[in-house]
Amino acid sequence: MNLASIPSPSTGVIELGPIPLRGYAFCIIIGVFVAVWFGNKRWIARGGKAGTVADIAVWAVPFGLVGGRLYHVITDYQLYFSDGENWVDAFKIWEGGLGIWGAVAFGAVGAWIGCRRRGIPLPAWADAMAPSLAIAQAIGRWGNWFNQELYGKPTDLPWALEISEGPNRAAGTYHPTFLYESLWCIGVALLVIWADRRFRLGHGRAFALYVAAYCAGRGWIEYMRVDEAHHILGLRLNVWTAIIAFVLAVAYIVVSAKRRPGREEIVEPDRDANGGKGPDEDGSAKTDDAEAKDPLTKDEPGEPGRGATAGSTEPAAEKS
Repeated sequence: MNLASIPSPSTGVIELGPIPLRGYAFCIIIGVFVAVWFGNKRWIARGGKAGTVADIAVWAVPFGLVGGRLYHVITDYQLYFSDGENWVDAFKIWEGGLGIWGAVAFGAVGAWIGCRRRGIPLPAWADAMAPSLAIAQAIGRWGNWFNQELYGKPTDLPWALEISEGPNRAAGTYHPTFLYESLWCIGVALLVIWADRRFRLGHGRAFALYVAAYCAGRGWIEYMRVDEAHHILGLRLNVWTAIIAFVLAVAYIVVSAKRRPGREEIVEPDRDANGGKGPDEDGSAKTDDAEAKDPLTKDEPGEPGRGATAGSTEPAAEKS
């Protein structure tokens, strides 16, 4: 007998006149806005310019949504392409179904394009965004609550989640794995923020820590879920994905710390003042002794001044 439990919404859609507001989409949108806002603050604190995070997010977010949906559809193809199923439902992203692995992978491609256009190093931008992404995931997971999906095994714990009768689900109380993951992601964000301040993580290591920490939690949370999934050697596919991503992230932290210790000194040079020049791949800058004084600032080459950064830099990708 349950003395307490978490109720589920009776519907995942709120009708605002002729406009349906879907809880799942609302959580995703709020998560994106919070990630851009907080990521912008961290980017500025690391020496970047206001607005750069949003400019790159214009590329990263659409790529991430496409990648997240593709991963879900490919790994759960039977939901859309089996007998009796409608393949058109694969495009109904508002009904739920985004794989974080595909979202991060494709989002990174979009971010790389955006960073390339701005002439800034992708690892530095990823480090600034790492805790923001974890917070966005924490918010986005509440979309599963609206859809009554991705819950765990039956339980009578006081925080059990109430699930009503519906397609492919039985009424009862279950582990609220969406809540577990949401809280875990908050913890991951706090861990990355602390470690970044304590150890001055750079060159992609803050982002790698986010990946490793998230995977550590996703592994045991995934093991609790009861929704249909493909299994390999007795483990759910997403558990294997979490294990592989965890190992790669830890390996990157170790190797990167040896090859490029410390943090980037320059993450976003002033391209206009430097004649369209940008940083090296590791965020460092190179000076050219043959350069004349800047006629606008009267500064010697390599010295910071009004409208210029510390040192001239190598050519960066042109804006298109």
